[in-house]
Amino acid sequence: MTAKQLVGLDFEVFGRVQGVFFRKYTQEKGRQLGLKGWCRNTDRGTVVGYVEGDKGKVEDMKRWLQYTGSPQSQIEKAEFRSEKEITETKFSDFKIKK
Repeated sequence: MTAKQLVGLDFEVFGRVQGVFFRKYTQEKGRQLGLKGWCRNTDRGTVVGYVEGDKGKVEDMKRWLQYTGSPQSQIEKAEFRSEKEITETKFSDFKIKK
């Protein structure tokens, strides 16, 4: 049996992503995929966060952040940074930070 490949990465989503329940939907999607991490609003009007877990599920989350988001959101672009392989998850859940 092969161990699942775990990855972690930072993300930032641009567009109309504040005041449209983007963080709530991001948290729900992360939990649905079994991912860990966090997200929060920025003063720049973007949503930033960190996600970690099974590489395939993280890829699903990246697509969701880029193209889906919350029903009322309008995503201009999503940037992903510092993707790296990890040996274990640092977070126990997917949280919304204030």
